[in-house]
Amino acid sequence: MSDVTRRKALQLLAGAGAVSAAGCVERNRGKETMPQPPTPPAAHADPKTTPQTAAAPAADPVLAVRPLSTPWQTRDPFLFCMHHHDQYPKGNGRFGPAASLAGRQHGSDFAGVDGWNMYHGDKVPGFPAHPHRGFETVTVVRTGLLDHADSLGAAARYGGGDVQWLTAGRGIQHAEMFPLLRQDQDNPLELFQIWLNLPADKKFTLPHFSMLWNDSIPTVHVKDDAGRSTELRVVAGRVGDKVAPSPPPNSWAAAADSDVAIWTLKMAPGASWTLPTTGADRNRTLYVFRGSSVQVGPRKVARGHLVEIRADVATRLVAGPDETELLMLQGRPIGEPVAQHGPFVMNTRAEIQQAYADYRKTRFGGWPWPNDEPVHGADGQRFARRPDGTVERPA
Repeated sequence: MSDVTRRKALQLLAGAGAVSAAGCVERNRGKETMPQPPTPPAAHADPKTTPQTAAAPAADPVLAVRPLSTPWQTRDPFLFCMHHHDQYPKGNGRFGPAASLAGRQHGSDFAGVDGWNMYHGDKVPGFPAHPHRGFETVTVVRTGLLDHADSLGAAARYGGGDVQWLTAGRGIQHAEMFPLLRQDQDNPLELFQIWLNLPADKKFTLPHFSMLWNDSIPTVHVKDDAGRSTELRVVAGRVGDKVAPSPPPNSWAAAADSDVAIWTLKMAPGASWTLPTTGADRNRTLYVFRGSSVQVGPRKVARGHLVEIRADVATRLVAGPDETELLMLQGRPIGEPVAQHGPFVMNTRAEIQQAYADYRKTRFGGWPWPNDEPVHGADGQRFARRPDGTVERPA
């Protein structure tokens, strides 16, 4: 950018009523593009709680099968899911790519040229400082590293299976940058970012920063009768006696009866496993993102599709001829009106308008960092520094 900094541009967009950032996509647009200044959004009932497909017969657990859009479609209590998978090249010694950026849409690069994106990053890939209010982000970094910084003064570098769970609550700014540390080899990155809604009585809770280090996240290994394996990572919820780390205290996932589950499944070719049952009023969705296909009950579901299934029916999964990977999102719906625009998710139109007004006035505490794209050094060590200065590292 020439006469304005990226930070000023983001502030101007927020002032106009729109900010696009890490997963910050207007809910009903279905595209990761910088939105235009809108008219104030109206509150609306959550379309994800409205049945779109008639219930299947009892013998068939599948309610609907749909191709994946960008971002991935979700159902209450989830708002958004995005799978980032970038084959970044070698680093240039300044945490950016050792490659020309010519031909990319500077400041909003989502085209996947050469298999990777700069997103909203200028010199370093990622999502510079941007605000949130009214929901939570759950970021699962499977490969590569992510550098977090926020308006509370907290910072973190995490990856390799680590998860950050951030309750935005009444308001926070954060940056999510992808530093390319290695200069002698490529720097691939793979992560999920999932948005989980907050109920009305928690939307103005104090922001909260949690790290779930890789070693603290349970992994379940099961084998079918033929000895073929299925591996489950339990980010939220439980599988048998394996219980995920506690979510933040004011999360919907912390409610005793929310039954929120976030699992990843990796199935060997031809492996079979049966999803356990839970309450009939839970929303349960599987996303097939790797492999050729998976059999879900009686239905064959190809890669690049989601499948909504009944949670109260034991559902047998059978992997196709390739190693298959799935993400599962599950939870009891919050069941409240959702008014969402850009980086804010509230219950009413008036609350959205107030969120923008508050951000213009307070910047949700300001920005204690020297620039909008903070990167935490070159040593590659994972860490988290909390707002009180306490530093923790993975075991």
